[in-house]
Amino acid sequence: MEPMLRVLKRTTVTLWIFLSMAVGLGLGFVVSPEAATQINYLSKAFLTLIKCLIVPLIFSTLVVGIAGHSEDLGRVGWLALKSFIYFETATTIALGIGLIAVNVVGPGWGIDLSKVQLDEDLAKAVDSSHDISWHGEMFQIVTDSFFKSAVENSVLQVVFCAIMFAVAMMRTKAEHRMPMLSFLSSLSMIMFSVTEMVMNFAPVGIGAALCYTVAMAGSSVLLNLGLLLATLYGSLLVYCVVIFIPVMLVCRLPMLRCLKAIGEPALIAFSTSSSEAALPRAMENMEQFGVPKGIVAFVMPAGYSFNLDGTTLYLALASVFAAQAGGIRMPMSRQLVMMFSLMLTSKGVAAVPRASLVILAGTVTSFGLPLEAIIIIMGVDALMDMGRTAVNLSGNCIAAIVVAVWEGEFDYDLAFGRKPLLDEIAQQEKSLPNAPVSEIDIV
Repeated sequence: MEPMLRVLKRTTVTLWIFLSMAVGLGLGFVVSPEAATQINYLSKAFLTLIKCLIVPLIFSTLVVGIAGHSEDLGRVGWLALKSFIYFETATTIALGIGLIAVNVVGPGWGIDLSKVQLDEDLAKAVDSSHDISWHGEMFQIVTDSFFKSAVENSVLQVVFCAIMFAVAMMRTKAEHRMPMLSFLSSLSMIMFSVTEMVMNFAPVGIGAALCYTVAMAGSSVLLNLGLLLATLYGSLLVYCVVIFIPVMLVCRLPMLRCLKAIGEPALIAFSTSSSEAALPRAMENMEQFGVPKGIVAFVMPAGYSFNLDGTTLYLALASVFAAQAGGIRMPMSRQLVMMFSLMLTSKGVAAVPRASLVILAGTVTSFGLPLEAIIIIMGVDALMDMGRTAVNLSGNCIAAIVVAVWEGEFDYDLAFGRKPLLDEIAQQEKSLPNAPVSEIDIV
Protein backbone atom coordinates (compact mmCIF):
# COMPACT_ATOMS: atom_id res chain seq x y z
CA MET A 1 0.00 0.00 0.00
CA GLU A 2 2.82 2.46 0.75
CA PRO A 3 4.20 2.46 -2.84
CA MET A 4 0.67 2.96 -4.13
CA LEU A 5 0.11 5.87 -1.75
CA ARG A 6 3.38 7.49 -2.85
CA VAL A 7 2.34 7.19 -6.49
CA LEU A 8 -1.08 8.68 -5.73
CA LYS A 9 0.48 11.63 -3.89
CA ARG A 10 2.79 12.37 -6.83
CA THR A 11 -0.06 12.21 -9.36
CA THR A 12 -1.02 15.74 -10.46
CA VAL A 13 -4.56 17.04 -10.81
CA THR A 14 -4.01 17.36 -14.56
CA LEU A 15 -3.23 13.64 -14.84
CA TRP A 16 -6.28 12.80 -12.73
CA ILE A 17 -8.38 14.88 -15.13
CA PHE A 18 -7.08 12.97 -18.13
CA LEU A 19 -7.82 9.68 -16.37
CA SER A 20 -11.31 10.83 -15.36
CA MET A 21 -12.01 11.97 -18.93
CA ALA A 22 -11.08 8.52 -20.22
CA VAL A 23 -13.26 6.84 -17.58
CA GLY A 24 -16.16 9.24 -18.19
CA LEU A 25 -15.93 8.73 -21.95
CA GLY A 26 -16.01 4.96 -21.54
CA LEU A 27 -18.92 5.07 -19.11
CA GLY A 28 -20.87 7.34 -21.44
CA PHE A 29 -20.96 4.61 -24.07
CA VAL A 30 -22.16 1.83 -21.74
CA VAL A 31 -24.39 3.32 -19.04
CA SER A 32 -28.08 4.04 -19.50
CA PRO A 33 -29.42 7.62 -19.69
CA GLU A 34 -31.00 7.12 -16.25
CA ALA A 35 -27.67 6.13 -14.71
CA ALA A 36 -25.92 9.01 -16.50
CA THR A 37 -28.47 11.41 -14.99
CA GLN A 38 -27.54 10.20 -11.51
CA ILE A 39 -23.83 10.53 -12.28
CA ASN A 40 -24.41 14.04 -13.59
CA TYR A 41 -25.20 15.28 -10.08
CA LEU A 42 -21.45 15.22 -9.49
CA SER A 43 -20.87 17.65 -12.35
CA LYS A 44 -23.77 19.82 -11.10
CA ALA A 45 -22.13 19.95 -7.67
CA PHE A 46 -18.86 21.04 -9.26
CA LEU A 47 -20.61 23.73 -11.31
CA THR A 48 -22.48 24.98 -8.25
CA LEU A 49 -19.24 25.19 -6.25
CA ILE A 50 -17.71 27.29 -9.02
CA LYS A 51 -20.68 29.67 -9.08
CA CYS A 52 -20.40 30.31 -5.34
CA LEU A 53 -16.83 31.60 -5.83
CA ILE A 54 -17.76 34.35 -8.28
CA VAL A 55 -18.41 37.35 -6.02
CA PRO A 56 -15.64 37.11 -3.38
CA LEU A 57 -13.07 36.04 -5.97
CA ILE A 58 -13.73 38.83 -8.46
CA PHE A 59 -14.31 41.58 -5.91
CA SER A 60 -11.18 40.95 -3.85
CA THR A 61 -8.93 40.35 -6.87
CA LEU A 62 -10.03 43.47 -8.72
CA VAL A 63 -9.90 45.83 -5.74
CA VAL A 64 -6.42 44.66 -4.73
CA GLY A 65 -5.22 44.80 -8.33
CA ILE A 66 -6.38 48.41 -8.76
CA ALA A 67 -5.82 49.91 -5.31
CA GLY A 68 -2.77 47.88 -4.30
CA HIS A 69 -0.33 50.33 -5.91
CA SER A 70 -1.88 53.56 -4.68
CA GLU A 71 1.05 54.40 -2.39
CA ASP A 72 3.29 54.85 -5.42
CA LEU A 73 0.59 56.21 -7.70
CA GLY A 74 2.50 59.39 -8.51
CA ARG A 75 5.68 57.54 -9.47
CA VAL A 76 4.08 54.66 -11.34
CA GLY A 77 1.27 56.67 -12.95
CA TRP A 78 2.74 56.61 -16.43
CA LEU A 79 3.88 53.03 -15.97
CA ALA A 80 0.34 52.01 -15.08
CA LEU A 81 -1.11 53.95 -18.01
CA LYS A 82 1.25 52.36 -20.51
CA SER A 83 0.64 48.92 -19.04
CA PHE A 84 -3.14 49.22 -19.28
CA ILE A 85 -2.96 50.61 -22.82
CA TYR A 86 -1.09 47.47 -23.85
CA PHE A 87 -3.36 45.21 -21.76
CA GLU A 88 -6.56 46.54 -23.33
CA THR A 89 -5.13 46.47 -26.85
CA ALA A 90 -3.98 42.87 -26.50
CA THR A 91 -7.15 41.56 -24.86
CA THR A 92 -9.39 43.37 -27.37
CA ILE A 93 -7.53 41.72 -30.24
CA ALA A 94 -7.86 38.37 -28.45
CA LEU A 95 -11.61 38.84 -28.11
CA GLY A 96 -11.87 39.76 -31.77
CA ILE A 97 -9.93 36.70 -32.92
CA GLY A 98 -12.05 34.41 -30.75
CA LEU A 99 -15.28 36.00 -31.98
CA ILE A 100 -14.29 35.68 -35.64
CA ALA A 101 -13.11 32.08 -35.24
CA VAL A 102 -16.25 30.79 -33.50
CA ASN A 103 -18.52 32.48 -36.05
CA VAL A 104 -16.57 31.15 -39.01
CA VAL A 105 -16.18 27.57 -37.74
CA GLY A 106 -19.47 27.30 -35.82
CA PRO A 107 -18.48 24.40 -33.52
CA GLY A 108 -21.70 24.61 -31.48
CA TRP A 109 -24.25 24.15 -34.25
CA GLY A 110 -26.00 20.79 -34.30
CA ILE A 111 -25.72 19.95 -30.60
CA ASP A 112 -28.93 18.66 -29.04
CA LEU A 113 -29.32 20.15 -25.56
CA SER A 114 -32.89 18.96 -25.10
CA LYS A 115 -31.78 15.90 -23.15
CA VAL A 116 -29.27 17.81 -21.03
CA GLN A 117 -31.20 18.92 -17.98
CA LEU A 118 -30.35 21.26 -15.14
CA ASP A 119 -31.73 21.25 -11.66
CA GLU A 120 -34.30 23.90 -10.77
CA ASP A 121 -31.83 26.34 -9.20
CA LEU A 122 -29.60 26.41 -12.26
CA ALA A 123 -32.55 26.53 -14.63
CA LYS A 124 -33.96 29.61 -12.86
CA ALA A 125 -30.63 31.34 -13.37
CA VAL A 126 -31.16 31.37 -17.14
CA ASP A 127 -33.52 34.20 -18.04
CA SER A 128 -34.05 33.80 -21.78
CA SER A 129 -36.52 36.70 -21.84
CA HIS A 130 -33.79 39.21 -21.01
CA ASP A 131 -33.63 41.78 -23.81
CA ILE A 132 -30.03 42.74 -24.45
CA SER A 133 -29.02 46.03 -26.07
CA TRP A 134 -26.01 48.30 -25.67
CA HIS A 135 -27.92 50.89 -23.64
CA GLY A 136 -29.69 48.19 -21.64
CA GLU A 137 -26.40 46.58 -20.72
CA MET A 138 -24.84 49.94 -19.85
CA PHE A 139 -27.63 50.58 -17.34
CA GLN A 140 -27.49 46.97 -16.13
CA ILE A 141 -23.92 47.62 -14.96
CA VAL A 142 -25.18 50.03 -12.29
CA THR A 143 -26.87 48.28 -9.38
CA ASP A 144 -29.18 49.53 -6.69
CA SER A 145 -27.80 46.99 -4.20
CA PHE A 146 -24.40 45.36 -4.14
CA PHE A 147 -25.72 42.54 -1.96
CA LYS A 148 -28.55 41.84 -4.38
CA SER A 149 -26.04 41.66 -7.24
CA ALA A 150 -23.85 39.39 -5.15
CA VAL A 151 -26.72 37.02 -4.39
CA GLU A 152 -27.74 36.90 -8.05
CA ASN A 153 -24.10 36.54 -9.26
CA SER A 154 -24.46 39.55 -11.57
CA VAL A 155 -20.82 39.69 -12.60
CA LEU A 156 -20.88 43.04 -14.42
CA GLN A 157 -22.47 44.79 -11.47
CA VAL A 158 -19.97 43.24 -9.06
CA VAL A 159 -17.13 44.44 -11.30
CA PHE A 160 -18.59 47.96 -11.36
CA CYS A 161 -18.84 48.01 -7.56
CA ALA A 162 -15.28 46.69 -7.24
CA ILE A 163 -13.90 49.44 -9.51
CA MET A 164 -15.79 52.15 -7.63
CA PHE A 165 -14.63 50.78 -4.30
CA ALA A 166 -11.00 50.59 -5.47
CA VAL A 167 -11.04 54.19 -6.73
CA ALA A 168 -12.54 55.34 -3.44
CA MET A 169 -9.78 53.50 -1.55
CA MET A 170 -7.12 55.25 -3.63
CA ARG A 171 -8.61 58.62 -2.63
CA THR A 172 -8.63 57.72 1.07
CA LYS A 173 -5.85 58.33 3.59
CA ALA A 174 -3.46 55.47 4.16
CA GLU A 175 -4.51 54.99 7.77
CA HIS A 176 -8.02 54.11 6.61
CA ARG A 177 -7.07 52.44 3.30
CA MET A 178 -4.41 50.00 4.49
CA PRO A 179 -6.56 47.94 6.91
CA MET A 180 -9.16 47.34 4.17
CA LEU A 181 -6.45 46.61 1.61
CA SER A 182 -4.86 44.13 3.98
CA PHE A 183 -8.23 42.48 4.59
CA LEU A 184 -9.02 42.20 0.87
CA SER A 185 -5.50 40.94 0.11
CA SER A 186 -6.01 38.22 2.70
CA LEU A 187 -9.44 37.47 1.25
CA SER A 188 -7.94 37.26 -2.24
CA MET A 189 -5.25 34.82 -1.12
CA ILE A 190 -7.80 32.75 0.78
CA MET A 191 -10.07 32.66 -2.26
CA PHE A 192 -7.15 31.43 -4.37
CA SER A 193 -6.79 28.60 -1.86
CA VAL A 194 -10.54 27.90 -1.84
CA THR A 195 -10.56 27.86 -5.64
CA GLU A 196 -7.71 25.36 -5.67
CA MET A 197 -9.66 23.18 -3.23
CA VAL A 198 -12.71 23.32 -5.48
CA MET A 199 -10.59 22.57 -8.53
CA ASN A 200 -9.31 19.43 -6.83
CA PHE A 201 -12.86 18.17 -7.36
CA ALA A 202 -12.49 18.96 -11.08
CA PRO A 203 -11.54 15.40 -12.16
CA VAL A 204 -14.77 14.04 -10.68
CA GLY A 205 -16.94 16.84 -12.09
CA ILE A 206 -15.35 16.78 -15.54
CA GLY A 207 -15.48 12.97 -15.81
CA ALA A 208 -19.15 12.97 -14.79
CA ALA A 209 -19.94 15.77 -17.26
CA LEU A 210 -18.30 13.90 -20.13
CA CYS A 211 -20.10 10.68 -19.20
CA TYR A 212 -23.45 12.47 -19.08
CA THR A 213 -22.79 14.36 -22.31
CA VAL A 214 -21.97 11.24 -24.32
CA ALA A 215 -24.80 9.20 -22.81
CA MET A 216 -27.47 11.84 -23.36
CA ALA A 217 -26.37 13.68 -26.51
CA GLY A 218 -24.77 10.69 -28.24
CA SER A 219 -21.30 10.11 -29.58
CA SER A 220 -21.90 12.72 -32.30
CA VAL A 221 -21.25 15.45 -29.72
CA LEU A 222 -17.60 14.35 -29.66
CA LEU A 223 -17.25 15.81 -33.14
CA ASN A 224 -18.47 19.18 -31.87
CA LEU A 225 -16.13 19.03 -28.87
CA GLY A 226 -13.18 18.15 -31.10
CA LEU A 227 -14.08 21.03 -33.40
CA LEU A 228 -14.32 23.37 -30.39
CA LEU A 229 -10.90 22.24 -29.17
CA ALA A 230 -9.34 22.67 -32.62
CA THR A 231 -10.94 26.11 -32.99
CA LEU A 232 -9.48 27.28 -29.69
CA TYR A 233 -5.94 26.08 -30.35
CA GLY A 234 -6.04 27.42 -33.91
CA SER A 235 -7.19 30.80 -32.59
CA LEU A 236 -4.47 30.84 -29.92
CA LEU A 237 -1.87 30.08 -32.60
CA VAL A 238 -3.18 32.90 -34.79
CA TYR A 239 -3.08 35.27 -31.80
CA CYS A 240 0.55 34.39 -31.03
CA VAL A 241 1.55 34.94 -34.66
CA VAL A 242 -0.40 38.20 -34.96
CA ILE A 243 0.69 39.72 -31.62
CA PHE A 244 3.79 38.13 -30.12
CA ILE A 245 6.02 37.85 -33.18
CA PRO A 246 5.42 41.44 -34.43
CA VAL A 247 5.99 42.77 -30.90
CA MET A 248 9.33 40.97 -30.67
CA LEU A 249 10.35 42.35 -34.07
CA VAL A 250 9.29 45.92 -33.24
CA CYS A 251 11.14 45.79 -29.91
CA ARG A 252 14.24 44.39 -31.67
CA LEU A 253 14.46 41.37 -29.38
CA PRO A 254 16.61 38.29 -30.00
CA MET A 255 13.75 35.97 -30.91
CA LEU A 256 15.32 32.64 -29.94
CA ARG A 257 16.55 33.92 -26.57
CA CYS A 258 13.18 35.55 -25.92
CA LEU A 259 11.30 32.34 -26.72
CA LYS A 260 13.68 30.43 -24.45
CA ALA A 261 13.10 32.85 -21.56
CA ILE A 262 9.31 32.57 -21.95
CA GLY A 263 9.23 28.89 -22.90
CA GLU A 264 10.18 27.35 -19.55
CA PRO A 265 7.52 29.09 -17.41
CA ALA A 266 4.99 28.67 -20.25
CA LEU A 267 5.61 24.91 -20.16
CA ILE A 268 4.99 24.93 -16.39
CA ALA A 269 1.75 26.85 -16.95
CA PHE A 270 0.71 24.44 -19.71
CA SER A 271 1.35 21.30 -17.68
CA THR A 272 -0.21 22.59 -14.44
CA SER A 273 -2.98 24.72 -16.04
CA SER A 274 -2.01 27.43 -13.54
CA SER A 275 -0.34 30.75 -14.29
CA GLU A 276 0.15 31.16 -10.56
CA ALA A 277 2.43 28.11 -10.42
CA ALA A 278 4.66 29.56 -13.14
CA LEU A 279 4.76 33.16 -11.87
CA PRO A 280 7.99 32.96 -9.79
CA ARG A 281 9.99 31.41 -12.64
CA ALA A 282 8.49 33.84 -15.17
CA MET A 283 9.43 36.88 -13.08
CA GLU A 284 12.96 35.57 -12.56
CA ASN A 285 13.42 34.86 -16.26
CA MET A 286 12.18 38.31 -17.24
CA GLU A 287 14.65 39.98 -14.88
CA GLN A 288 17.46 37.87 -16.33
CA PHE A 289 16.30 38.77 -19.83
CA GLY A 290 16.69 42.49 -19.18
CA VAL A 291 13.42 43.77 -17.71
CA PRO A 292 14.03 45.91 -14.57
CA LYS A 293 12.80 44.39 -11.33
CA GLY A 294 10.45 47.30 -10.60
CA ILE A 295 8.66 46.89 -13.92
CA VAL A 296 8.43 43.11 -13.51
CA ALA A 297 7.01 43.52 -9.99
CA PHE A 298 4.27 45.87 -11.24
CA VAL A 299 3.36 44.67 -14.75
CA MET A 300 3.23 40.91 -14.24
CA PRO A 301 1.01 40.81 -11.11
CA ALA A 302 -1.26 43.46 -12.68
CA GLY A 303 -1.34 41.43 -15.87
CA TYR A 304 -2.64 38.43 -13.94
CA SER A 305 -5.85 40.38 -13.43
CA PHE A 306 -5.97 42.60 -16.52
CA ASN A 307 -4.04 40.83 -19.31
CA LEU A 308 -5.31 37.27 -19.62
CA ASP A 309 -5.12 37.00 -23.41
CA GLY A 310 -5.77 33.28 -23.72
CA THR A 311 -8.66 33.36 -21.27
CA THR A 312 -10.42 36.30 -22.93
CA LEU A 313 -10.11 34.58 -26.31
CA TYR A 314 -11.54 31.39 -24.81
CA LEU A 315 -14.42 33.24 -23.15
CA ALA A 316 -15.41 34.88 -26.44
CA LEU A 317 -15.32 31.53 -28.18
CA ALA A 318 -17.07 29.56 -25.43
CA SER A 319 -19.89 32.07 -24.87
CA VAL A 320 -20.84 32.14 -28.57
CA PHE A 321 -20.47 28.33 -28.63
CA ALA A 322 -23.10 28.19 -25.85
CA ALA A 323 -25.47 30.28 -27.99
CA GLN A 324 -24.86 28.05 -31.01
CA ALA A 325 -25.42 24.91 -28.95
CA GLY A 326 -28.76 26.33 -27.81
CA GLY A 327 -29.77 27.13 -31.40
CA ILE A 328 -29.67 30.88 -30.66
CA ARG A 329 -28.58 33.03 -33.60
CA MET A 330 -27.17 36.07 -31.86
CA PRO A 331 -26.87 39.14 -34.12
CA MET A 332 -23.45 40.70 -34.26
CA SER A 333 -24.68 43.70 -32.24
CA ARG A 334 -25.54 41.42 -29.30
CA GLN A 335 -22.27 39.56 -29.66
CA LEU A 336 -20.37 42.85 -29.50
CA VAL A 337 -22.25 43.79 -26.34
CA MET A 338 -21.27 40.43 -24.88
CA MET A 339 -17.63 41.05 -25.89
CA PHE A 340 -17.78 44.39 -24.08
CA SER A 341 -19.09 42.56 -21.04
CA LEU A 342 -16.25 40.03 -21.26
CA MET A 343 -13.70 42.85 -21.53
CA LEU A 344 -14.76 43.84 -18.01
CA THR A 345 -15.57 40.51 -16.39
CA SER A 346 -12.45 38.72 -17.64
CA LYS A 347 -10.33 41.13 -15.56
CA GLY A 348 -11.29 39.25 -12.42
CA VAL A 349 -10.29 35.74 -13.50
CA ALA A 350 -8.00 34.09 -10.96
CA ALA A 351 -4.74 32.54 -12.17
CA VAL A 352 -5.67 29.06 -11.00
CA PRO A 353 -6.79 26.03 -13.02
CA ARG A 354 -10.20 26.26 -14.74
CA ALA A 355 -11.21 29.44 -12.89
CA SER A 356 -12.47 30.88 -16.20
CA LEU A 357 -15.52 28.63 -15.76
CA VAL A 358 -16.51 31.14 -13.06
CA ILE A 359 -16.69 33.99 -15.59
CA LEU A 360 -18.22 31.82 -18.30
CA ALA A 361 -21.03 30.73 -15.97
CA GLY A 362 -21.73 34.35 -15.03
CA THR A 363 -21.72 35.51 -18.66
CA VAL A 364 -23.97 32.69 -19.85
CA THR A 365 -26.41 33.44 -17.03
CA SER A 366 -26.39 37.21 -17.64
CA PHE A 367 -27.08 36.89 -21.37
CA GLY A 368 -29.80 34.29 -21.14
CA LEU A 369 -27.81 31.53 -22.87
CA PRO A 370 -28.32 27.83 -22.07
CA LEU A 371 -26.31 26.90 -19.02
CA GLU A 372 -26.46 23.27 -20.21
CA ALA A 373 -23.79 24.18 -22.76
CA ILE A 374 -21.28 24.61 -19.92
CA ILE A 375 -21.79 20.96 -18.99
CA ILE A 376 -20.90 20.12 -22.61
CA ILE A 377 -17.82 22.38 -22.53
CA MET A 378 -16.64 20.94 -19.21
CA GLY A 379 -15.90 17.67 -20.99
CA VAL A 380 -12.87 19.18 -22.75
CA ASP A 381 -12.28 22.27 -20.61
CA ALA A 382 -9.16 20.76 -19.04
CA LEU A 383 -7.55 20.38 -22.47
CA MET A 384 -8.50 23.93 -23.43
CA ASP A 385 -7.32 25.32 -20.09
CA MET A 386 -3.76 24.14 -20.71
CA GLY A 387 -3.41 26.11 -23.94
CA ARG A 388 -5.07 29.30 -22.78
CA THR A 389 -3.07 29.34 -19.53
CA ALA A 390 0.22 29.06 -21.44
CA VAL A 391 -0.84 32.00 -23.64
CA ASN A 392 -1.86 33.99 -20.54
CA LEU A 393 1.60 33.60 -19.06
CA SER A 394 3.38 34.32 -22.35
CA GLY A 395 1.26 37.44 -22.84
CA ASN A 396 2.25 38.80 -19.43
CA CYS A 397 5.94 38.18 -20.13
CA ILE A 398 5.63 40.01 -23.46
CA ALA A 399 3.75 42.85 -21.71
CA ALA A 400 6.59 43.31 -19.21
CA ILE A 401 9.12 43.51 -22.05
CA VAL A 402 6.98 45.98 -24.04
CA VAL A 403 6.55 48.32 -21.06
CA ALA A 404 10.28 48.15 -20.26
CA VAL A 405 11.17 49.05 -23.87
CA TRP A 406 8.50 51.79 -23.88
CA GLU A 407 9.97 53.22 -20.68
CA GLY A 408 13.48 53.07 -22.17
CA GLU A 409 14.71 50.84 -19.33
CA PHE A 410 15.09 47.50 -21.14
CA ASP A 411 18.61 46.07 -20.87
CA TYR A 412 19.51 44.88 -24.38
CA ASP A 413 22.95 43.72 -23.18
CA LEU A 414 21.28 41.14 -20.95
CA ALA A 415 18.79 40.20 -23.64
CA PHE A 416 21.52 39.51 -26.19
CA GLY A 417 23.77 37.78 -23.65
CA ARG A 418 26.50 40.43 -23.71
CA LYS A 419 26.33 41.51 -20.06
CA PRO A 420 27.18 38.22 -18.28
CA LEU A 421 30.81 38.57 -19.50
CA LEU A 422 31.19 41.95 -17.78
CA ASP A 423 29.53 40.54 -14.64
CA GLU A 424 32.01 37.66 -14.61
CA ILE A 425 34.95 40.08 -14.87
CA ALA A 426 33.53 42.14 -12.01
CA GLN A 427 33.26 38.99 -9.86
CA GLN A 428 36.89 38.20 -10.58
CA GLU A 429 37.82 41.73 -9.52
CA LYS A 430 36.01 41.26 -6.20
CA SER A 431 37.79 37.96 -5.57
CA LEU A 432 41.21 39.64 -6.04
CA PRO A 433 41.19 42.72 -3.80
CA ASN A 434 44.99 43.13 -3.90
CA ALA A 435 45.13 43.00 -7.67
CA PRO A 436 42.22 45.12 -8.97
CA VAL A 437 41.39 44.92 -12.63
CA SER A 438 41.54 48.32 -14.29
CA GLU A 439 39.15 49.63 -16.91
CA ILE A 440 41.89 49.28 -19.50
CA ASP A 441 42.29 45.58 -18.62
CA ILE A 442 38.53 45.03 -18.98
CA VAL A 443 38.52 46.73 -22.39
